[in-house]
Amino acid sequence: MLDMELIRKDREAVATALAKRLDPAEANRALDEIQRLDQERRALITEIDAERQRRKAEARAYAEAKRSGVTPEPVAPEAERKQLAELESQLDEVQSRLRTTMSELPNLPADDVVAGGKEANRVVRTFGEPPAVEKVRDHVELSRALGLVDHERGVKLGGSGFWMYTGLGARLEWALVNWLIEQNIQAGYEFLLPPHLLLDSAGFAAGQFPKFYDDVYHLDKQSAPRGQFLLPTAETAILGAFQDEILETAKLPLKAFAYTPCYRREAAGSHSDERGTVRGHQFNKVEIFQFTLPEQAGAALEAMVGHVEGLVEKLGLHFQTSLLAAGDSSAAMKKTLDVEVWMPSTGKYKEVSSVSWGGDYQARRAAIRYREPGGKQTRFVHTLNGSALATSRLFPAILEQFQQPDGSVVVPEVLRDKLGTDRLTPVR
Repeated sequence: MLDMELIRKDREAVATALAKRLDPAEANRALDEIQRLDQERRALITEIDAERQRRKAEARAYAEAKRSGVTPEPVAPEAERKQLAELESQLDEVQSRLRTTMSELPNLPADDVVAGGKEANRVVRTFGEPPAVEKVRDHVELSRALGLVDHERGVKLGGSGFWMYTGLGARLEWALVNWLIEQNIQAGYEFLLPPHLLLDSAGFAAGQFPKFYDDVYHLDKQSAPRGQFLLPTAETAILGAFQDEILETAKLPLKAFAYTPCYRREAAGSHSDERGTVRGHQFNKVEIFQFTLPEQAGAALEAMVGHVEGLVEKLGLHFQTSLLAAGDSSAAMKKTLDVEVWMPSTGKYKEVSSVSWGGDYQARRAAIRYREPGGKQTRFVHTLNGSALATSRLFPAILEQFQQPDGSVVVPEVLRDKLGTDRLTPVR
């Protein structure tokens, strides 16, 4: 969530930043309600503290009178004693409403992130040139001709939005996953294999709940009374694994990555640029994550973007990197850069990684802190995450960018040893 102290001290700056993502009137209404609830909460705390002090003084006076042999003053009547419980109940209600209202606000975009949606995104780097492909065939046609993906049996098994990799297609998908794992280990990230079922608290910590609660697959309450869901990205799991912890300052930045399937309820697209494996309900992804000191975050973001760009470059794919506008990036993130591969069949770029800096927004929700050496106070860490990479989008980019006039597809050099071939050829 946002820093309450910042809202108290500089509401205007908070409102200006929120206006990059929200309607200004909506942002100000939310801030009005937050400040009202904050004032009510503080007044109740003051009243409760005063009542507790009065009772302590009353108890001390009663005990002193008993010791001195003096008839003690009668204690407060039961009606007065009930007042404290009522005040505490009011405080619980106000704090719950404040927490809910605060949790619904998005993160404050970084200063260099502009307002707007996709139309305001800005390309900051480009690698290579679009490959010259005669008579372009799209990845769905290629995957069928090469016997790599069985879309029909995928739908038979899971319904719309599912597919099944077959033969060399399954091997290519697994080769990509293995190669990415190796590359991330070499880059100094610790490998994690987390559960795929997470408690609702992990979704809240990541900033995905409550707003995007309906975008994931939930277990029914009878099966999971504490609330469980299938993870939509390993970001949720890596962050959630460190909830309520104080990290050792000397070990920051803490760098971790995970391979998981990702499960999302979003509909698979029928549009030409979302066909095949580009968008579906289940896909594979390798995710990198860093917990840093606030002063380390800028360098960490730059390093993570460079690492992801290096992975796509090693595969030999043409891509670009874009700085997203506030309205096109995750509500939990201060700043996001997308690495986007070229898809010849559509003449468009498709995101294969979003590398994002969350500031202390997620850390506040997850209560992840650090303590400076020799100090007693704790501060919130900063979090950063990025896909490294989403294989279900690398797969079609490889097919389309490396397709040959004879219908074959050249295998990226870094994957040839894992596949045992340098070329995918049509099934006869």
